[in-house]
Amino acid sequence: MFTVISESEADTVRFGEKIAAKLKKGDIIALTGDLGTGKTAFVKGLARGLGVAEYVTSPTFTLVQSYKGRDVSLHHFDVYRISDEEEMFEIGFNEYLYENDICVIEWADLIKNLIPPRAIWIHFERTEDGADKRRITVKGLESE
Repeated sequence: MFTVISESEADTVRFGEKIAAKLKKGDIIALTGDLGTGKTAFVKGLARGLGVAEYVTSPTFTLVQSYKGRDVSLHHFDVYRISDEEEMFEIGFNEYLYENDICVIEWADLIKNLIPPRAIWIHFERTEDGADKRRITVKGLESE
């Protein structure tokens, strides 16, 4: 486990790019944290680091958005609006998890029973000393 402090949204995007360099095909990244703490900014950096050329937005209403990267696809889930875990089965969530792609799930704590133990968990929280500062804690991946 390791923790970093992000001073800005741009820092959070860059951190996502750094994490992308450490990933391998089949990895699952579970993101947690309050609204507005940087989860989507992190995913933008992750996508950039994986070679995704498209503009990345949070798939709040579609639940999942897939992007083609250099060597791997990125499946971006936002489960903020799901009412129960059964909805995840309806969109084929399990199939995504066992493809040879990267899956990143915003609000993963809402479906924690569906997340495989091999997942990398990343928690985002505001710090007490600045509106833009974030504490980002990573479990399941080695630090630099």
